[in-house]
Amino acid sequence: MIASLSPTLTEPRLISPMCSISANVSPSLYSISLIHSPMKQRRLQNSRLRASSTSLSMETTKDIIDVDLVPISKKVLVPIGYGTEEIEAVVLVDVLRRAGADVTLASVEQKLEVEGSSGTKLLADVLISKCAEKFYDLVALPGGMPGAVRLRDCGVLEKIMKRQAEDKRLYGAISMAPAITLLPWGLLTRKKTTGHPAFFGKLPTFWAVKTNIQISGELTTSRGPGTSFQFALSLANQLFGETTAKSVEELLLLRDGYKSPKTEEFNSIDWSLNHTPRVLIPVANGSEEVEVVTIADVLRRAKVDVTVTSVERSLRITASQGTKIVTDKLIGEASESSYDLILLPGGHAGSERLQKSKVLKKLLKEQQEAGRIYGATNSSSTVLHKHGLLKDKRTAVYPSDTEGPVSDQMIEGVEVVIDGNVITSLGLATVTNFSLAIVSKLFGHGRARSVSEGLVHEYRGNMKAS
Repeated sequence: MIASLSPTLTEPRLISPMCSISANVSPSLYSISLIHSPMKQRRLQNSRLRASSTSLSMETTKDIIDVDLVPISKKVLVPIGYGTEEIEAVVLVDVLRRAGADVTLASVEQKLEVEGSSGTKLLADVLISKCAEKFYDLVALPGGMPGAVRLRDCGVLEKIMKRQAEDKRLYGAISMAPAITLLPWGLLTRKKTTGHPAFFGKLPTFWAVKTNIQISGELTTSRGPGTSFQFALSLANQLFGETTAKSVEELLLLRDGYKSPKTEEFNSIDWSLNHTPRVLIPVANGSEEVEVVTIADVLRRAKVDVTVTSVERSLRITASQGTKIVTDKLIGEASESSYDLILLPGGHAGSERLQKSKVLKKLLKEQQEAGRIYGATNSSSTVLHKHGLLKDKRTAVYPSDTEGPVSDQMIEGVEVVIDGNVITSLGLATVTNFSLAIVSKLFGHGRARSVSEGLVHEYRGNMKAS
């Protein structure tokens, strides 16, 4: 049986019993490969047909026997190099994958493993050379130093970006990348642009604007790690539309209901130390990458000694949205030392794996018995609860947990809750405030405000004591 194809491909129909046609709500790009004729396969295997504008002539279709019509999702490239700002890179990947994009994290170095500006090691999907001839709906550059310089000096990436601009496809840059990377390539000409305050003076004066997000034609720019979510959501909106972007925004807890107070404290005690604080961040496959990277990044900016440890058998873990993180140590080796704070990032699958770690359970029990500080974000509060470490402690309530009865120990509508030596948070987009609350407790508001300024994050320091 052979059926006809609609000339505009808006309502594709079955060509033969062997043909599978799958629908996709957002993308309008399709690839057509011919199964029957090798010659036609070679001729058309790389063609992409736009549903709104492309038609098939009768001459092309009359002898097609088997066609595999497959929707192509929006393709996004996020390049990284040594010294890339890890929060910016990971938030871009996380948010755009949640929106439905096919995101490739590409290294401009000679190896896949790349160490970010604050010391977190990321494992890229491919080397940038593999991306040279590919089509992308969006190329988005994270900042960081010297990461922005490493991107600027990559010839392959420069060609990709210039082609992107010439073809009038979407491209973007955040933090230092507009001034350090795009400007020397000539990609800011007659474009209103924003960037990190420390590099704002390098932007063309007439076209520089002090806004968190600036869209100028196909170019979108933003200011820094603290505006990463806004940047990524703006790009998601341009790729998939407002409905998708809003859905992701709510999932990330970027909602008006969590603005005041941001942090609430009970049974206040002094967290200050007479030595450099030592913090352990245990992670597992399925941990939420935004939370892992943000906690480590913010605390390291505050001069905290941070160790990211894997409870898996490998140093490499695959986080909840597919980002690969290379940890500092395995949990067995890490357990040989003691820590001033142990902080568990969320992610439902990751939390379940953290809970099963006998070594971590022992470390947490010792932490409690010694009166030292521990905490969790997102779903990992359940790990502390199941190990009996939240008895008589007030905690933040993750929205999905509010459908059932909420006890007096669960504080609704607050991003971060501190009770004595225990700190919990909703996680995701609220994790920056969680991390800054820790900095404030360890070093005072002055250090927390200084770190937040570097992040271009609004720090209110509005900790409500009860």
